[in-house]
Order: sequence, then C-alpha cells, then structure tokens
Amino acid sequence: MKLVKLIEVLRTRLRTVVRLCLALLALLILSDALFVNKEHAHTAPEHFPAFWSVFGFVACALIVILSKWFGHAGIMTREDYYDE
Repeated sequence: MKLVKLIEVLRTRLRTVVRLCLALLALLILSDALFVNKEHAHTAPEHFPAFWSVFGFVACALIVILSKWFGHAGIMTREDYYDE
C-alpha cells in the first residue's frame, strides 16, 4: 500500500515532478556536452550533445505509440467476447 500512497503524492505534486525531471534532463545533457569524450564516436550524429538522450526518448515514444496502435488494431477486444 505504500506504493499507492507514493503514486497519489506524486500525482498531487505533478508540476514539481515534471520540473524535477526537466532539471535532471538538463543536467544529463550538460554533463554529456562537457564530460563525454566523443573522439571515438562511430557515426556522425554521435558527435552532437545529447544524441543518445534524444534517440532514447524518440525510441520510447515510438514504442508506446506503435503498441497502442497495434493494441487498438486488433489485440484488444470487447469484454463480453466469450459470452456469445
């Protein structure tokens, strides 16, 4: 039940959670730009700061969008499917 309380607290303070996440993202981008050696990058886009962060975010968003589409396209069915 502690997890439910944690989720409720986070939902009531959503603006604070979003700001903390954005601050963490900014710190990660800054640390990537300043401290990561890109001398041995394999491809040209890897030389840009925060490339892997953006790549990971886009990949995650695509997975969510495609799985929702796939689910609505045929996997999900009505609840009374077996009642017929």
